[in-house]
Amino acid sequence: MRLSRTRRHLTVSLAGVAATALLAACGSGDSSDGSGETVRFGYINDFNGASLIAVADANGLWRKHGLKADAKVFTNGPLQIQALGTDNLDFGYIGPGAMWLPASGQAKVVAINTLGNSDRVLAQPGITSMQELKGKTVAVPEGTSGDMILSLALKKAGMTKDDLKLVPMDPSTIVSAVSSKQVDGAGFWYPAAATIKKQIPDLVELAENTDFEDEVSFPTAFVAGNKLVADNPEKVEKVLAVLREAMEFRTEHTDEAIGLTAEMLKIPADQVKADAANNKVLSVEELDKLTEDGTVNKWFQGMNDYFVEAGKLKQPVDPEKYYTGDLFIGAGK
Repeated sequence: MRLSRTRRHLTVSLAGVAATALLAACGSGDSSDGSGETVRFGYINDFNGASLIAVADANGLWRKHGLKADAKVFTNGPLQIQALGTDNLDFGYIGPGAMWLPASGQAKVVAINTLGNSDRVLAQPGITSMQELKGKTVAVPEGTSGDMILSLALKKAGMTKDDLKLVPMDPSTIVSAVSSKQVDGAGFWYPAAATIKKQIPDLVELAENTDFEDEVSFPTAFVAGNKLVADNPEKVEKVLAVLREAMEFRTEHTDEAIGLTAEMLKIPADQVKADAANNKVLSVEELDKLTEDGTVNKWFQGMNDYFVEAGKLKQPVDPEKYYTGDLFIGAGK
């Protein structure tokens, strides 16, 4: 009965959440003043997804490069890839769990952002191991880093998703479902997990990204539509120039970048600071070097192997086909 109630609740909740997400994606919110070529830029309400936009806004970087940003908020990466494909978005932000989508040809990765350590497998108090989730109801936002961390943790425990009563859910629905104890666990991430902890202080964390750092890396990234990259390289170069300058500022003035992000998202700065602590910020110099020496491609190759095993990709894909590292480096020259 419990699972049945959860699924009935989920059907109603997801309909509302999907409608909200699509409305948010289609809504207009100018993120810069002045005039220039408009760039529709998707983001997620967290430090990784919003900090460079906040920095660019505050420092007039869009205007400097002849652009005007129309920022659009989304709840996850796959929705942004979908919006890129339907020409409702020019650029977006995705976490590592959605990286199979550009690998499958649905977008281009135009810039690496950070290395993430925000993902967790969460469980209700009293559950102390992955094995104890067997036969229990576990929520996951499919195709995201929450899905990825859950799959990795299950494999390490000698389990599969078939061992769980898996319920696909939108991120906002997961917050509600875990907080109200409608589900036993979830593959999820911070900072949303911190909201759950306010309701369940003794929430258990069964797995996190660093548990698997010897097997796979977790880069977050910015993506662009295939058509835009092919047909308007000048616009792509301008946006990458903005991102590079914003990255430099974020590296050199991290506390200020946190404050600007908090102001943009209208949340407390200490909450954004805690969120930022779960990720490794990479400087432009580091990203150039890691791109040139092939490290970034090795990250993608490792992720591709995971995605093939997880059934997201049919076979590994050469990162050169979807990571435009040459454009990122070129935008700095």
